[in-house]
Amino acid sequence: MVGSPYQTMENLAEDMLFIRELNPQMVGIGPFIPHHDTPFSKEAAGTLELTLFMLGLIRLMLPKVLLPSTTALGTIDPKGRELGILAGANVVMPNLSPTGVRKDYALYDNKICTGDEAAECRRCLERRMESIGYRVVTARGDSLNL
Repeated sequence: MVGSPYQTMENLAEDMLFIRELNPQMVGIGPFIPHHDTPFSKEAAGTLELTLFMLGLIRLMLPKVLLPSTTALGTIDPKGRELGILAGANVVMPNLSPTGVRKDYALYDNKICTGDEAAECRRCLERRMESIGYRVVTARGDSLNL
């Protein structure tokens, strides 16, 4: 979580070195967003700018990695997921959990798309990606020629 309480630039640099050494197939990062029932409820959220910068660094460092533009980005900025794709992310995921249980998985406050039915969420994502010149592909990401 980019911008977590007490996180330093040195922590982020160490995380990037670890990610490079690990060389994973997928890296999921997003901004820290506080949750009202945690000790960090009064802490500031991570920033869009730093999260986009980190996404760009990861894309340069690991050109073939699956890199999601997270719902958290869309929560802190209305165009957050689109900006994440433009910064180097190459994955967006609709919320496919049944609508009635999504509140049980709330990792942070004010999460977007919690009321949308799965098909609605997918259509919304497709329109958003088309608005920036991309299209949603549903093939397995690990089989694409990235």
